[in-house]
Parts: sequence; structure tokens; C-alpha cells
Amino acid sequence: MPDGALLSVLWGLPFAGMLLSIAIFPLVAPRFWHHHFGKIAAAWALAFLLPFAVNFGAGEAFAALVHAMLDEYIPFIILLTALYTVAGGICVRGDLRGTPALNTVLLALGTALASVMGTTGASMLLIRPLLRANRHRRHVTHMVVFFIFLVANVGGSLSPLGDPPLFLGFLEGVSFFWTTTHLAAPMLFVSGVLLAGFYALDSYYFGRREDPVSRPLEATPQGAALSIEGKFNFVLLAAVVALVLMSGLWRPQLTLDVFGTHVELQNVVRDLALIGVTLVSLAATPRAARAGNGFNWAPIEEVAKLFAGIFVTIVPVIAMLQAGKNGAFAGLVELVHEPGGEPRDLMYFWATGLLSSFLDNAPTYLVFFNLAGGDAQTLMTTGATTLAAMSAGAVFMGANTYIGNAPNFMVKSIAQSRGVRMPSFFAYLGWSGAVLLPLFALTGWLFFRH
Repeated sequence: MPDGALLSVLWGLPFAGMLLSIAIFPLVAPRFWHHHFGKIAAAWALAFLLPFAVNFGAGEAFAALVHAMLDEYIPFIILLTALYTVAGGICVRGDLRGTPALNTVLLALGTALASVMGTTGASMLLIRPLLRANRHRRHVTHMVVFFIFLVANVGGSLSPLGDPPLFLGFLEGVSFFWTTTHLAAPMLFVSGVLLAGFYALDSYYFGRREDPVSRPLEATPQGAALSIEGKFNFVLLAAVVALVLMSGLWRPQLTLDVFGTHVELQNVVRDLALIGVTLVSLAATPRAARAGNGFNWAPIEEVAKLFAGIFVTIVPVIAMLQAGKNGAFAGLVELVHEPGGEPRDLMYFWATGLLSSFLDNAPTYLVFFNLAGGDAQTLMTTGATTLAAMSAGAVFMGANTYIGNAPNFMVKSIAQSRGVRMPSFFAYLGWSGAVLLPLFALTGWLFFRH
């Protein structure tokens, strides 16, 4: 990681360009974007790496690339691929009819499961049954948007298994059930309001007696009994959860130094085992289960290519944040503390959350964790409200944009492949601005205004 104190805000331009490309190209040149988004992501990565090599040396640039790939991107994409593959092998069949009550139950179930199997696992497990149940309805976009809000984000706030920022906190020494007890109240409040709002909105559309439409999903005979294919994948999901937990509990204190990046043995074991789980799922799952889900690799391919560009271009931005008062974002450090040095919990909630909406929320959480002192025992006790504020901000506000959390993009891509017209990047910001930001303002006032 480069020294953020030596970098100006100009080094953040490739990251800004990456975000603007994701926002604008699908609107102005959708065909070009569809065929070349991987090349565009690579171009922005080079727009950071090449000038960095010129200014700081090829060795430093290569070390920054290795760190971004080995320490962050490769574990990230291996875990997502495992969850995507395993959950994509579980096919729920039956004559589910998408009424407001059933849809709300599915969203509530996904919200509860997200803290057990992760936001990605819960999202991949339930997005297809939700779309299948509502294949006859014309207005489906709002269902997917609220699904992203709840299942892909807010639901993951009660355990380190739910969302990457909380897992990083667990690795730093935060107790496994600390978030369960300290984030339960704000999580239940936010999810309760969102579920009630969804039920009201879905009831409005349902009451309009929408003309039925046909979407590219297999027909299910009327009255067909509920059944599940690919049940073995539930065992594999449990294995994924166990492997993630193992990497946080087992500390053999053995590391490999790869061009300055320390790769710990437990993480290597976890990632190799996750690759094994992925291959077992592909081999053991009946083809009919994946066919019933319309399973393909396009969603994870999009996430893999775009987030590779994001993880590389975000390097100088995270470095400047980590430089604290000595970096280009010194004003942000002052914003979250009183003149005497005491933390402002409400500002921690908003600063961590809004940055997590556009940056990777895991390193963003870690930056603010260290700004607040970095000692887990202190933060869990005398600093409990501050730790809760930054934890809630990092997890909840990942829902503000498509890039705030990886499952957001995957859910969007799956929905689009099934004929759902999803909002553009800016239109989705309109949804989150109208629904989430007022709710988060109320949440911050209720729980974090200390």
C-alpha cells in the first residue's frame, strides 16, 4: 500500500473515472459497454498503475497491484464465486404466486438469512424464486430494488458472516456476537420500515390488476407442489460458512511474503477449499437444477471484471484515507471527531456509510475502525456506540448504490437477464435517495446522536 501522505487527490481520478464509466456508459452506449466493460475497467486500472510507476517506480506499482489482488480481490472473488455457484444450484420449484404477502415473506426470509449465509448467499438463493413467483406481473422493478436494500445489505448486519466489514472487525478482535446484540435494534427498525413500505407499494401495484406478462422463465404447472432440487448445495453452503469462520478463528501465525504482501496460511487454506467447494457443486448438482434457475456466468463475470478495476483504482483513495490528518482527506478526519478528540458517533455513521456507498465497504470500515483507536476491546466497551455507528453505516449504506456491495450488481444482472427493466445507475440513486437516505437520517437520529 503506498504512503497516502505523499498522494494528492488527483490520484483518485482513475477511481472516479471507473465509477463514472459504470454510471454513464450503460446509458449512452449500452451495446459498447456490454461488449467492452472489461477492457474499460482494465484501462482505468492502467490509468492509475502507469503514472504511479513513473512517479514512484515500477517496483512500487507492482507491489500495489499485488497487494490489491492477493490481499483483497482474489479472496473476494473466490468467496463470491463459491456462493454464486452453490446458491445457483438450489432450485425452488412450485406454483408460487407473487402476492404482496408472499413477496414480503420472501424478503423477510432473505433478510434473516443474510446474517447466517452472507448477503451474497442469501441473495443468490432467493432472487430467482422471487422472480419466478412474479413472472406474471408487469411491475417487478420495485421488488428487486427493495430486495437489494434488504437482502443484499441491511440483513447482513447481525454477524461477521453477514458482510465483509463485520468480518474484518471479527478478525481485528470484535466478538462474534457483538454485532448481534448492538446492531439488532437499528437493523430491526430499518428492515421493519422497509418491509412495511414494500408491502404498501407492492399492494398498490397488485391492486391495479396488472395485465399479465411473460418472462423468460420455465413454466410451472398450476398447483404444482413446492419442491427443491440440488439440496446437496445446502451442505456446501454450510461448508462455505464454516471455512469463512475457520479463517477468522484459526491463527497458525504462518505467512508468505509476496512482493511485500503478507498472505496468511489460514486464508490460503480457506481460498483453496472454497475453490474445491465450487468445483464439487458444479460436479454434483443436477443439470436440471441449474437449468431451472437459468444459471449462467454472466453476473459473476460482470462483477469479476468491474471489481478488478475498482480494487486497483481504489488503492490510492484508501491510502489517502489511511493517512488520516496527514493525507488529502484530513478534513474528513476532523469531521468525525470533536475538537477535544472525542468521536462524533453520528458523523462516524454517515462518513463510513457514504464512503462505503462508493468505495469498497470493507477497507472503508477498517479505516474508520483505526481512526477510532483500533483497539477492539476498548471499542466494544467504552467505544461501543462509535463501533456500532461505523458498523451500521458500512453495512446499511452499501445499499445506496449498485457498487456499494457486490451482491447488488449480481442481483441487478440476474433480474435483467430475466426481462426485468432495472433502473440505471443514476435512477437507482434516485430510489435510494428517496427511500433510504431519509430512513438513515431517522436511524442516525434515533440510535447514534450521542
